[in-house]
Amino acid sequence: MNEPATLGPLWHVEGPQTFFAGPLAYNASHQHGAPVYLAGLYGRFRIRFPDTDWITCRTAFVPAGLAHELDCGGDPLAVLYLEPEVSPQALTGLMRGACSIVGARVGAGGEINALRALYEDREACAWAGAALADLARFSLRRADETLDRRIAAIVSRLGTHPHPELSAGTLACSVGLSSSRLQHLFTQEIGVPFRRYRAWLRMRRAIATIVAGANFTGAAHAAGFADQAHFANAFRRTFGAPASRSLLGVRR
Repeated sequence: MNEPATLGPLWHVEGPQTFFAGPLAYNASHQHGAPVYLAGLYGRFRIRFPDTDWITCRTAFVPAGLAHELDCGGDPLAVLYLEPEVSPQALTGLMRGACSIVGARVGAGGEINALRALYEDREACAWAGAALADLARFSLRRADETLDRRIAAIVSRLGTHPHPELSAGTLACSVGLSSSRLQHLFTQEIGVPFRRYRAWLRMRRAIATIVAGANFTGAAHAAGFADQAHFANAFRRTFGAPASRSLLGVRR
């Protein structure tokens, strides 16, 4: 099937799901604060990890904190993040025939059709939330690894109340941990330090605000960035490409 013409990028941020679908060229080495599932919507793409050669695949799962580069040649890619409230490995349930490499998984197939349907539907914003929640439930049923219940409670609370006033010390006390033990256990369970995960949540808020109609400056301030330049730099570090490539012309 050929890619449909003149479709703008699609972003959807709701609950524990963050979704992007659209053309990508090259994304420099970057690390995410949450696990991510990648699917080439019309063909294969290339991915590279530290100390590996380029790998050509149709789907991939990258855990939080693992650096990687992407080369899609301008073709559309679906990118689905799932906050690790239950299992950091949940998204591996969307893959088929995958092999492991440096903690990630790459495969020749997996769940693509539903994500492509979202990308191709100009009215997808109206039903994306239900479709992505469905995929998340399907993935979670196949997950073979669960999160420490104390860290799961903290991740869930951060998702509900992402305000910076909710300190690591306060959260640690709420689950019966010392602050230092929380920091260690959080990194061990999630794959990134507590502070980096909070930065990821701030990035999610900024993206959601832009999708809702705000400009970059307004979204930056609403999410707690100092200014638009601060947001732009953080976006490039998070995704390996400028915000303008995927957030300008986003569908609403």
